[in-house]
Amino acid sequence: MLQLNIYGFLLVFSRVGTALLLIPGIASAQFPARMRLGLALAMTFILTPILINQLPPMPAQIPTLFVLIASEVMAGAILGTIPMILISVTEVAGSIISLSSGLASTLTYDPIIQQQTGIASGFLSATAMVLIFITGVHHLFIQAIIDSYSLFIPGTAPDAGDTAQIIARNVADTFRVGVQMSTPFLLVGFAYSLGLGILTRLAPQVPVFFVAMPLQLIVSLILFMLTVSGLLLAALGHVTEGIQPFLLVN
Repeated sequence: MLQLNIYGFLLVFSRVGTALLLIPGIASAQFPARMRLGLALAMTFILTPILINQLPPMPAQIPTLFVLIASEVMAGAILGTIPMILISVTEVAGSIISLSSGLASTLTYDPIIQQQTGIASGFLSATAMVLIFITGVHHLFIQAIIDSYSLFIPGTAPDAGDTAQIIARNVADTFRVGVQMSTPFLLVGFAYSLGLGILTRLAPQVPVFFVAMPLQLIVSLILFMLTVSGLLLAALGHVTEGIQPFLLVN
């Protein structure tokens, strides 16, 4: 009985721990590693008695055990990668907004992707992550890990073709939604550039660059202020919709 419980605990921890290493917010460097480990252990302690009957029998040979652990790690990596792709919609939208508004050279540290990014991307990513935890969307991530034992059967490696298709579809949808979120800024930027081009032809002596840059920043900031709530709601809806296929009850 002791060997069976340790074996089941090891398999469940392989999937849960790997997923928590990649899920946005929890996987951030600002999230203490001890808390992440404690959360993974607590979830494993709770899930092991529930899932013990769904796990394959303990193998007689060590190499077979390593294969089972590798398949569980792969399943956990998929479950952690999908939310990471979904939340990057704010990075796509923020990058386009920064380019179209002249803020691309203003960089800040993004705690979600853990690297320097545009100020619009950093603001959207951090605020969207706060909304995810406030609204309880992060519970869907945890629920997806639990329900994944019906989607990714323990002891069976995830199909490479299906995995590639799921990731490719989520990447494409994330890029599409990110471009749609930045559409107001693209339209305003196009109209603004077109107007400046006409002004340059009509009045070549006007220093267009010195006049245009401050005005472009002011217009972009006002537009960002008016649309930021809609951008965050769209990002939150995209994350929620993208995680639904991994839940048993949608």
